Amino acid sequence: MNGSRNKTAPILNISHTDTDSCSEPTHRERKSVGGGRGGGMLKKLKSRRSQTEKWPVVTEDELRALGGDITPDHVLGLRAVTEDYLCKPEDNIFNIDFTRFKIRDLETGTVLFEIAKPPQAGPVEGEDEIGEVDTSAGRFVRYQFTPAFLKLCTVGATVEFTVGDRPINSFRMIERHYFQGRLLKNFDFDFGFCIPNSRNTCEHIYEFPQLSDDTIRQMVAHPYETRSDSFYFVDNKLIMHNKADYAYNGGL
Repeated sequence: MNGSRNKTAPILNISHTDTDSCSEPTHRERKSVGGGRGGGMLKKLKSRRSQTEKWPVVTEDELRALGGDITPDHVLGLRAVTEDYLCKPEDNIFNIDFTRFKIRDLETGTVLFEIAKPPQAGPVEGEDEIGEVDTSAGRFVRYQFTPAFLKLCTVGATVEFTVGDRPINSFRMIERHYFQGRLLKNFDFDFGFCIPNSRNTCEHIYEFPQLSDDTIRQMVAHPYETRSDSFYFVDNKLIMHNKADYAYNGGL
């Protein structure tokens, strides 16, 4: 598998106005769940509170040696961002496809960013059908935010996704963010059950850690040294692995 850092990734520029320091929301949003093959489900999901330091330490090489038997407990033992993918695109046997993504500030309701996946495109004319396959395609994204993003307290990330013709009994995502090799935050979300051939929508509630002024300055001064791994599991087996890196110097 090819390393993601050597690939050209789309750069998503996201601007945001200055914000005040963290405060409690004025109201709590009601949790809503709907179902159907057309509209799908709508859930608001809060992260599990995992004490990751309690998991036995494991290395990326040790996990790769496990082959297709990587579980949530395994990745919770990682102490550094991965340099390569821990599974292949074809491991997504449930045909899960993320089609829409939106980020909003939950304190103000301001939509910071929204993107939808374009319709399936055919092969580029003249492109050789035989050649090196880019295994990071669609799995690595580069973001560029303004420094004000680091002052946000709670962000909602709405994702829309479709599933294939097999039911998904337990769908879980673990997302780990690092800066210069130090774990900043672990997010752990349960999607729950997904019916076959459905379109589903959920909003992940990200409660960001309060960062020191010095850490914020360092993250702004060192673009793309903030990195993340997103691991997706069905029935406690890794089936998808996405990666991203981040800059916070937009507008400077």
